[in-house]
Amino acid sequence: MEWTAHPGHGPGSEILGPGNSGRRVVELGCGPGHNIAHLAAHQRVHATGVDLVGLQVRRARSHYSHIGSLTFAAGHALHYLQAAERPFDVIYSIFGAVGIVPPRLLLPAITDHLVPGGLLAFAVPHPRRNGRRAVTHDGPSRDSVLLPNQTRLSIARWEFDASRWAQHLRHAGLTMTGALDLSHPAQDGNPTTLLITARRL
Repeated sequence: MEWTAHPGHGPGSEILGPGNSGRRVVELGCGPGHNIAHLAAHQRVHATGVDLVGLQVRRARSHYSHIGSLTFAAGHALHYLQAAERPFDVIYSIFGAVGIVPPRLLLPAITDHLVPGGLLAFAVPHPRRNGRRAVTHDGPSRDSVLLPNQTRLSIARWEFDASRWAQHLRHAGLTMTGALDLSHPAQDGNPTTLLITARRL
């Protein structure tokens, strides 16, 4: 399981806690499904990958439909959560919905759909990557994402530092339990990924 854009560097699935069989886990922004498939295959959780891009969901299904405890859904992360009938034990996002969907909307929806004590984990581009400065406001910055057809889509991205994420999490009823600055050891040492964990109060 990869939390950064540098395969083999950084933590793995231990971030999500012990692999208790039967946990309900959802990834918001699963892309081609590699990470959620790893969890479903190795931890025997009831896993769902959600992605806004239908092509990504079709790719994920074509690769991982043989894993019986794994399902994929195409749609907006916020709408998926709002329609969910049962809460989740773990919700996570790796360069996915968290940071792209407005936090004032997504974080409360995550809280509402976590069991008491449930875990949220998310990796976002580090606000100080490539020498940038962390924003000092609550609005989004402009960024782009690479689509499966190799074109770039301009997006709004919320690029908070850990302390500002902690404020937004607390406002949504979540307590931040950890924040890791992750970098590639062979590069200049500047952090590239911010990995945050939080729990529902």
